[in-house]
Amino acid sequence: MPTDLTKTLTYLSLHLTIGFSVAYVMTGSVALAGGIAIVEPCINAVAFFFHEKAWKRVGARRSLVAA
Repeated sequence: MPTDLTKTLTYLSLHLTIGFSVAYVMTGSVALAGGIAIVEPCINAVAFFFHEKAWKRVGARRSLVAA
């Protein structure tokens, strides 16, 4: 499994746990906390994956310029 994907999945797991915990403490509702914990981190995980890809391109360009 590529490192970017592994990092994205571990980040997603961490984010789901934190998102659910915070939402549950704030709402007291398992259903509402579950909904928040699913939707918000999933969107962030996709954004994170592409963010990592963009930074790899920036790093590659910097390497080319330095060479």
